[in-house]
Order: sequence, then structure tokens, then C-alpha cells
Amino acid sequence: MNNLNFLSALLHLSDPTLPIGGYTHSNGLETYVQKRIVCNRETAKEFVENMLQYNLKYNDGSFMKLAYEAAENNDIELLLKLDNECNALKCAKEIRNASQKLGVRLIKIFKRKENSSLVESYEKAVQNQEATSHYCIVFGMYASLMKIPLYEALLGFYYTSASGMITNAVKLVPLGQIDGQDILFALYPTIEKTALETIALDRDSIGICSTSFDINCMQHERLYSRLYMS
Repeated sequence: MNNLNFLSALLHLSDPTLPIGGYTHSNGLETYVQKRIVCNRETAKEFVENMLQYNLKYNDGSFMKLAYEAAENNDIELLLKLDNECNALKCAKEIRNASQKLGVRLIKIFKRKENSSLVESYEKAVQNQEATSHYCIVFGMYASLMKIPLYEALLGFYYTSASGMITNAVKLVPLGQIDGQDILFALYPTIEKTALETIALDRDSIGICSTSFDINCMQHERLYSRLYMS
């Protein structure tokens, strides 16, 4: 793949405005805001930074990397195992359902461009309820099929995750648009560092839970008022 195609594929796959419904999910942030734990620019940055370093790195980011490697080897059995492991580790129902919905919608978009026997087998397994189509698994699969280098794919994955959380924080706290952009600028080193650490992460460390995050996501289901689905 030449540089233009590689950049186009990366930008397209990691575009925060992809029409997959990501804007409807706060991933628990709404609970943190209502509790006044996240209440200003500083605490919003801390939330996103902690999510990248202590949650996504050990969970969705690592599963994205493993799915990427499984797709490289055309290993559908491993992809299905990873999908089921990822599903089991998502304790909060809303987060689990959101991840599945985003994954299904991502397939609908990119199979038009990068369909393959691997995608067909994976989609059939989802239809037969042998897999649940988690977003990070689908992202990793397509990043591999589109020949995006792993490190750059991880940068894109963490960037779109951070961008989505920041957009939600701007709306919920609320913050100014410039505040949100400044937070994103400040997180560049964290995104790069987290991507590198994900590549080197020991397999036994994958799946480490973030108890506070899980609890707040579960509590979101029972908030008195909600703007987001999760």
C-alpha cells in the first residue's frame, strides 16, 4: 500500500465521525460528571488520560492488537475466541451492548471496501451467535486487512477513543470547544506512549479490570436523567 492509501485508510477507519453511533455513548463519563468527579478541564483531561492508560490499554486496545495479529494470520478461530473473551470481560451491560453495536455497524461500512473470506466467516459467526462483534475486534481485523501498520493502527484507535471522550466531556461538563482541543493536544504524548506499551504488553496482563470504571458504568443504567445510552 502506498503512503496515500495507507493514510486514507487510517484516517477513514479512525474517523470519530463515522456513522456507527459512537456519539450516543459516553462510556460511563456521564456518571462521573453527575457525581462531580469530572467537573472542569483538569478533571476531564485526567479522566481521558486514565481511561487510556489504565483501562483501554489493558482491554480494548490490547484486544484490537490481538485481533489485528489474528487477522494477519487469517485465524478465524482465534478471532472468535478473542471476541468471546472481550465479551466476558465487559461487566457493565450498557458498555457491552454499546461495543457490540459499534462493531456491527463498523462491519456494515467497511465490508463494502474490504470484504474477505475472513470477514464473511466472522460475520456468519456473529449471525449464529458464536461471536458478538465487539468494536475493538472489528477495528483490529479491518486495520490488518487494510494493511495499516500495527503501531499506526493503535494510534488511530486511541486517538478516536480520546477524541470521543473529549467531545462528550465538552457537552457534559460543559467545557469550551477550545478547552477540548487543548486537552487533545496535551494527550498526544499519552496516546503515543500507550500505543507503544500496548504492543509490548504481556498477554497475562490483558483483561485487568478498572473497578471504579465498571461500577460507574453500571450506575449509569440507573441515573435519574441521561443524555447518553452508556
